[in-house]
Formats: sequence, C-alpha cells, structure tokens
Amino acid sequence: MTTGTVFVIDDDADLLAATLQSMDLAGLAVRGFDNPEVALDHVGGGFAGVLITDIRMPQLDGLSLMTRVHEIDPDIPVILITGHGDVPLAVRAMRQGAHDFIEKPFSGAQLAGIAARALDFRQLVLENRRLRAVAGQADDLETRLVGRSNPMIDLRRRIRTIGPSDADVLIEGDTGTGKEVVARALHDLSPRHGRPFVAITCSALPQSMIESELFGHAAGAFPGALRERVGKFEHARGGTILLDDIGAMPLEVQGRLLRVIEDRVVSPLGTNAQNPLDVRFIATSRVPLDAEAAAGRFRADLLYRLNVVSLRVPPLSERVEDIPALFSRLLAQALARHRQPPRTAPPELLGELARRSWPGNVRELRNAAERFALGLSESPPPQAGATPAETLAEQMARHERTLLVDALIRHRGSLRPVYESLGLSRKALYDKLMRHGIDKAHFTPRNTGL
Repeated sequence: MTTGTVFVIDDDADLLAATLQSMDLAGLAVRGFDNPEVALDHVGGGFAGVLITDIRMPQLDGLSLMTRVHEIDPDIPVILITGHGDVPLAVRAMRQGAHDFIEKPFSGAQLAGIAARALDFRQLVLENRRLRAVAGQADDLETRLVGRSNPMIDLRRRIRTIGPSDADVLIEGDTGTGKEVVARALHDLSPRHGRPFVAITCSALPQSMIESELFGHAAGAFPGALRERVGKFEHARGGTILLDDIGAMPLEVQGRLLRVIEDRVVSPLGTNAQNPLDVRFIATSRVPLDAEAAAGRFRADLLYRLNVVSLRVPPLSERVEDIPALFSRLLAQALARHRQPPRTAPPELLGELARRSWPGNVRELRNAAERFALGLSESPPPQAGATPAETLAEQMARHERTLLVDALIRHRGSLRPVYESLGLSRKALYDKLMRHGIDKAHFTPRNTGL
C-alpha cells in the first residue's frame, strides 16, 4: 500500500479542489495549499510525501518552489503542472531535478498514478537512509551537519537526544555556523515533524508591526486593520516556532513573548481572547544571551524560560579538520544546482582552504564553493595542455560574470541591491543575467538555514 502524503499547491481554487478530489478518490492522503510559502512550512528533511505544484503562481512560481524544496532535501519528488506553452520550461526543469510533469488538461487518474509512483520512490529513499544508518553509515543528520570533529560528533549526539523531546531549546553560535539547520533537524526528529516549522527572523520584523505579525490582530484593532489576521504563532499550531536572532527583539515585545511561552496562550491585538498554543519554541542567537541579559539588553526571565536546553554550534575555527569534507559537500550541491558535471576539488586546494580563516563560517565557505563551481575563483592552477589564452572579449565577459555572481552572492539573490550597487538599470541587469546564463534563484538562501 502506498504511504505518505501528496501536497498539492495551486492558486486556482477550482483546479486545486479538482486535484484534491482525484487524489482522494485514488486512495492517496492529500493536503491542499493555495500559498506555496505555507506548504514549505510543512516540508522538512524527513518529509515522507511528494509535491504537485502549478508552474505559474504569483507568490512563488513552481520552479522557485522546487529549488527551495530541494535545498531542504534534494530527493523530495516535485511534480509540475504546466500549460501547453510551458512544456519546454518543464523539460528544462526535469534536467534541474523535477521528478515529473503533466500538461493541462489532464485526467485526475493520470496525475494520481504519477503521484503514487513518486510516493513509492520517496519511501524507497527514506528506507535506504534508515538502512544506511543501521549499517553505521552516515545518516540524514550527518548529511546535514557534516563533520567528524569532536565538536560536531557531540552536537549531533545532543540533537538526537533532545530532538524527540518537547523541550524548548536555545541555540547559540557565530554568524553562518548553521543554527537554523540545527533547529530544522530538531523539528524533524520530534513528534511534531509533520506539523509546520515556522521560522521568524526577529531582526527583520518591522518595528511598527511586530506584535501584529507574531500575535495576530482583530479587525479594527488599529487604523488600517481592515480584516482579522492570524499571527505567525497561531499559524504554527502543533508545530515548531523558530525565533531566529531573538536578541534583536525589542524589550517590550519580549515581555509579551514571555507570557506566551509561560502560559502557552496567545491573545491577538484588539481582543481579550486566550487562544491555546500548542507549539515548541526554538530560539537562536549569534551573541551570548547571558551577557546581553547582564547588560540589560535582554530580559533575564525570558532567557531562563527559553534556556531549558541549550546547544552551541561551533565555528569553523574550532573544527578545521571538517573543512575539506564540508567544502566537498557544498561543492557537490553547487555543481548540481548550476547543472555542472560532477568534479572534485584538488587536494592542494582543500589543504589551502583548511589553512584559511573563515569569519563567515559555513556561509562564507558555501560562497567559496559557489564561486569554484562556476569557475570564478578558488581554482586550481592550470594544467599542461590547457586551452589557449582567452581573447580580450572572453576575458572581459568572464570578469563581468564574476562581478555579477559575486554581487548576487553578496546580496543573496535580491536583484534591486545588485543593480543599484553595480550602477545598472533593472533591464540591463536582466539582459546580462540572460546573456551569461545566470539564474538568480540559485543565490536565494530560503531553507539553507545559514
């Protein structure tokens, strides 16, 4: 019997309802989403299902959704629904990792058959992972958190112990060490793994709207509140809330958060309601919160509530021996993402990387792997029999491509700061990206967790 859940994502309500019905009639467990961002909250590394998504959606198109899903786990099957004019695009997506695609109009039975086969494939992948773990090979957690150094072995041991519990966790570590990866692993190991994982970046919340974003509000709660809004806390009901960079949260909001954590209830703005909240809280900080509390910048009582269990993610400077293996893994991911043939980094380069300092930690090392995958830097010395010297035009094109890629990495795929920093118009930037075959989606960080 086929097991697992089919997620169907489509902003067309009628097509979504019809697809859900056809999956249900075929005996498949199915959930529907009209918002791809909401669907992503339910997808983790241990996700036992498949995704069916329309290729054209206003919030997040199907190809970008597939990219973000495969950053979480490249073996999650994604099936694309396409219109007639999108077939070449879907074929290209197959080369980028799509499991299958189906062209409109299609029969519900045909799509259900594709979904059932994809579910069988997913169950086989997960079973092979379990068998490798039993045989003492690298398990899913070691795949996510690469390294055989003592600090990493100890971190994975503690995650395996803490993950299945319901305890709130505080994760501390320098910028770029992978704190969100650890948080996601804790969620996936917990009984809540099938429920939402809602990541909230505290430093990015607008100061004027932070309470409404977190707790929600009733219609008319303040000027401009025309409709009721469900806050991110209630959106995560039954799952896990990640409070990323919690030290950036304003002190006055910390007081309300403390009450929520203590009582596990949330009161939307403009109401006296006390809505029960069944969630697990995980918080991250790039600075030691005990020092922040001592300086009066963080509430000590909130720290005690969050710090039921604490984890520290080591910087690369404390696990230098892991750098070669980690770079090799990041390089393999970058090559696959950019549709480049597999290749390995030469030993001389790996040795040089291990001798460097990495203040940006894994995030900085990932950027180096991206550049190496694209042939932009960290390159080994040219070998005998190499191609002849480049022409001036070729050198200028390569230099322009390097500048574009570096800017995309620096601004994490956001185009506006890229064209502004390079002094280009938006159209000129798009033209150059097309000419060099650069896809901005490859530089968007969404579920890297770094």
